[in-house]
Amino acid sequence: MMQFLCALTGRAQEKLPLKLIATTPMPGFTGDFDHFGLDVKGNRLFLASEEQKTVEVFDLRTGERIKSIKGFGQPLTMTYLPESDRLIVADGGDTDAVELVDCKDYKIIKTLKMGPGVDHSAYNPVNGYFYVENGGGPEGKTHVLTIIDTKSFTKVGEVAGLPGNSNEGMVIDRAGKKLYLNLTGTDEVGVIDLSTRQLVERWPLPDVHVAHAIALDEGNHRLFTATRKPPQFVAFNIDTGKVVASLPCVGVNSDMWVDFARKQIYVTGSETASVFTQHDADHYEHLAEVPTAYRAKSSMFVPGLKRLYVADSGKGKPDAKLALQIFEVQ
Repeated sequence: MMQFLCALTGRAQEKLPLKLIATTPMPGFTGDFDHFGLDVKGNRLFLASEEQKTVEVFDLRTGERIKSIKGFGQPLTMTYLPESDRLIVADGGDTDAVELVDCKDYKIIKTLKMGPGVDHSAYNPVNGYFYVENGGGPEGKTHVLTIIDTKSFTKVGEVAGLPGNSNEGMVIDRAGKKLYLNLTGTDEVGVIDLSTRQLVERWPLPDVHVAHAIALDEGNHRLFTATRKPPQFVAFNIDTGKVVASLPCVGVNSDMWVDFARKQIYVTGSETASVFTQHDADHYEHLAEVPTAYRAKSSMFVPGLKRLYVADSGKGKPDAKLALQIFEVQ
């Protein structure tokens, strides 16, 4: 009987849309990992380690940890800049700055001080601008997005007066004209016109709260967000701002990715990754919950390698085994 159950379990695991192919243990690491940065050409993956105050560098193909970049206060979000071989990092905590890292020597070479509450960011490859949230702080009623020209590493403007003290997650369209963000303070998705630098639309969430993960499907005119209270996957029509679908998903989520080749969506959170399949622009089906690890909320999807990289964190769990997991799409 036990052999039969094991065989059934094995077959069920084989049918999962994501297969764990490698794990890089991170002994001695504690607390949360935050977000990733990606250098496909250079075969590198960057990961923010909040409590260690470092950005960890991995070999993209093997998962081996190859370097630790030091000198941060609380690294959170980042973007790799292939033209200059540099990494731009939103550095929160007491630092509240944006750091520029030389990825040849793996050293911080420049720092721009921000207002309180530095956290999420987004990069616009069309004009090379980096948008970083700050200016809110714990008691803030509003916050701003400071705009940094990555070529000169200078502040060139801001989007001011955004509701709430922070936002969770941002994504920019391919044309570099609109930025979508989760306005957690008001339970809305906001749309920013990047030419006028104004908040032009606000879409209310459907009786769910604390939106974190966000992704864009421009071909189908859809924006996806995932909330934590309760954990819910929500699809918006970006032409109307109306909700077209809402399904339960993994909790404590932070990242979401659209696999356009397979018409699948991956939402990573604590213990599992939720996988949804897209039948058409308005219809979505929950496909599977793929086991991951405790607070495995941050991830990076690399379509060319058919891989999902997941960071297993440890905040609030002293015996948590922190690691980098690599899943292959089946």
